[in-house]
Amino acid sequence: MNIAIDITSIIYKRGVSRYTSNLVRALIEENHDLVLYGSSLRQKNQLITFAETLKQFYNRSIQTEFQSFPPSLLTLLWHTLKKNTFSSKVTSASIFHSWDWLQPPVTTLPLVSTIHDLAILKFPESAHKDILRQHQKAWSLLQERQTRLIAVSRATKKDIIDLLGYPSYLVDVVHEALPMEVKEVNAAISEETAEQIKTHLRLEKPYLLFVGTREPRKNLDRLIQAWQPLSPEIDLIIAGSAGWDESEKSIMPGLRFLGRVSDEELSVLYGEAELFAYPSLYEGFGLPILEAFHHGTPVVTSNNSGMMEVAGNAAELVDPLNIEGIRKGLETVLNEKPDAQQKRLQRMIIRQQMFSWKRVAKETLAVYEKVCKEYQENTK
Repeated sequence: MNIAIDITSIIYKRGVSRYTSNLVRALIEENHDLVLYGSSLRQKNQLITFAETLKQFYNRSIQTEFQSFPPSLLTLLWHTLKKNTFSSKVTSASIFHSWDWLQPPVTTLPLVSTIHDLAILKFPESAHKDILRQHQKAWSLLQERQTRLIAVSRATKKDIIDLLGYPSYLVDVVHEALPMEVKEVNAAISEETAEQIKTHLRLEKPYLLFVGTREPRKNLDRLIQAWQPLSPEIDLIIAGSAGWDESEKSIMPGLRFLGRVSDEELSVLYGEAELFAYPSLYEGFGLPILEAFHHGTPVVTSNNSGMMEVAGNAAELVDPLNIEGIRKGLETVLNEKPDAQQKRLQRMIIRQQMFSWKRVAKETLAVYEKVCKEYQENTK
């Protein structure tokens, strides 16, 4: 197959960006021909650089089609005017893997799209109305075309069926995996650099770690309350961009808000933490859990949504609505004896190995093949 993929999302440097970049790399390693599509007015050079880096690293030719339309203009062209701005390089591909933010008005090309979560529907108060409207329009176009979807967890598939009214048979589950960037950054950090980062971040006292954008569904208020009785002995460090919750108004000894940190700093934070606390109310997948496992750091996380699928029996699962339950989960991990710690570490290693980009590529290719076959049968 000649596979066209919209890689526009990589310029935003978020979870979806890493999913896209890692999927592209994994498909190249499976020796499939790709057409990389993307569009940006101000950051088009990032798309070009990404493609050139892949060509050099893999020493192979990769077709590209990068346009200079900003997403807002493409929304008008594609979603409202139904105007096809694709070049022949894209439309002559076997299949197009779209970004779920934008759906091209192309009916002569099989289409597949990935949905990572539906947090924006489950927690509408956390979304800007324009962003929600954009997603709803894209989802409605996917439904209209009966596009086959990839869900990154069984929990996300259930949400797609329940919240979007999508038929179950059109949704395939393909779990994500640990981004290669995490492994590469961790491997590249020298002991000297790690010590400099520890000094810079003042990692002098044992600490619990939370990582993520600070928004209500991350459940930081309950985490802070659960940690508070433990605060004389252990700090709570919260790393991630400021969002729209009230957690940073909590001012107390041992509670530290670092804001957004570099990949190198994040690697050291994971590696030095006593445990990673992630009692979120909802996650489509929960990549930070795999990141913590990779650094050998035990995890306390929620017994719901995609987090259960990622963590399995390797993490301490808690009810995110129960403050006392979160505290008991923290204390269980912090007080484990060495033999229990070793058994947990073994489970973490096994669990992490269950998620690989080679598997993601093979399962995604199986979805592509299914879509192409269905398209051929429907157009006979």
